Amino acid sequence: MNKNKSLIQITEGSTHWLHFTKPTASDLEFLKDKYHFHPLDIQDCLSPAQRPKIDDYADYLFIVLTFPYYIKTEREIRASELDIFIGQNYLITVSDGMLIPLNNLLEQCQFNDSAREKFMNDGPSQLLYQILSKLQLYCYPMLDHIGEDIRNIEKVIFSGYEKKMVKEILVVKQNIVNFRQIMQTHKNVIRKFISKKDKFFIPNSVAVYYAYLLEQTKDLWDTLEGIKENIDALHNTNESLISFRLNDIMKILTTISVILLPINLVAVIFGMHAQGMPFIDRPNGFWIIMSIMALIAIGLVAFFKKKDWI
Repeated sequence: MNKNKSLIQITEGSTHWLHFTKPTASDLEFLKDKYHFHPLDIQDCLSPAQRPKIDDYADYLFIVLTFPYYIKTEREIRASELDIFIGQNYLITVSDGMLIPLNNLLEQCQFNDSAREKFMNDGPSQLLYQILSKLQLYCYPMLDHIGEDIRNIEKVIFSGYEKKMVKEILVVKQNIVNFRQIMQTHKNVIRKFISKKDKFFIPNSVAVYYAYLLEQTKDLWDTLEGIKENIDALHNTNESLISFRLNDIMKILTTISVILLPINLVAVIFGMHAQGMPFIDRPNGFWIIMSIMALIAIGLVAFFKKKDWI
């Protein structure tokens, strides 16, 4: 009886699939004894990997890949690590449980006989292809969601709410950066895996499937590049709109200051109450001074309009 709660074991024919979810060091201890995996590979399964990679040993391959998943509450794309040991008749996977397609495939193979036969009957290499293919396809809805966010931002910033969109643009840009960091080395890892087809547990026929994965990886990367260019262009446009509006505001404030300057000068002069000051002793002196100020203001406004400064 399996007492390891983090482990699920599935067998179909001669193919064995062992999957660990958030294992501890003791959970993976038996792998050293039964499969003689390198201790550093076991350690990599227990700590976050710095980068995806593939290590070649005499009787197995050790692969580390990362895939994106979306945290809806925080609107953030994060990386989930998938560690893989593949040998002649076994596939061992280790994950943190955040990859929904992997969890769904695991459940199908565990409880559905036809699904287990479909995905596992052709050996561990074909099973691994099914896992990677489903995880890659899972990326497309996230890319579509990012694309929809970009289109919504574009509509809003041209409606006069460009300042409110600064945060939204930064959220999208951060998710694109995270996505790119997650996917940037997939192509090299898959290419290296294909080059190992001389291994006795990688049939030549499987290389065709992995060539498709390689093309799909390139397609994902090209889509990411296109989205990145779109958000960068939108960011620059938004910054230009903000700068343009700020320039307009500064122009209006400067114009008001220039108009008020001579008016304030007139007010200061007549506020001195010096002997012989005109209009001071006249009954309509106040209104005459106010009229002078108004004429100065009107004259300056007319002058600025003639120069097309306002």
